[in-house]
Amino acid sequence: MHCPFCRDAETRVIDSRDTENGAAIRRRRECSSCGQRFTTFERIESVPLVVVKRDGRREPFDRAKVVSGIAKACKNRPVHDDEMLRVCDEIEETAREKGGEIASEQIGHELLARLKELDEVAYVRFASVYREFQDVKEFERVIAEFSEPAKHVGGRG
Repeated sequence: MHCPFCRDAETRVIDSRDTENGAAIRRRRECSSCGQRFTTFERIESVPLVVVKRDGRREPFDRAKVVSGIAKACKNRPVHDDEMLRVCDEIEETAREKGGEIASEQIGHELLARLKELDEVAYVRFASVYREFQDVKEFERVIAEFSEPAKHVGGRG
């Protein structure tokens, strides 16, 4: 490690601590030549995430696109920002578990599954865009997924 002040290569570690919940190590160093102290951080190099599009193209995972899609589906719904970010974190973790590569279709399926648990209206909104609904019948089929159990449980029908 070169000293940022005098560029000498002789430095020594005088203190090391975990930081970022164990995701990094903070090291205090001292230059043997000029005596200046400085801090370095050591992190695991994260696996770049790649999305495989339907046409076979590959592009970097864009967290902002996922968050934007969730936010649009949840607009004016009682869903907190931290819940939306948690969903995005889960999608990202799924991609990492798959070796850093995930199909765009898989992202859509994962989002649908999580939105179904989070908010029914957000689920229907996202499904209509993701599945490219062409008519009202498709909306009715998705809404029926939520209505069916209520008919049986409530005795209506």
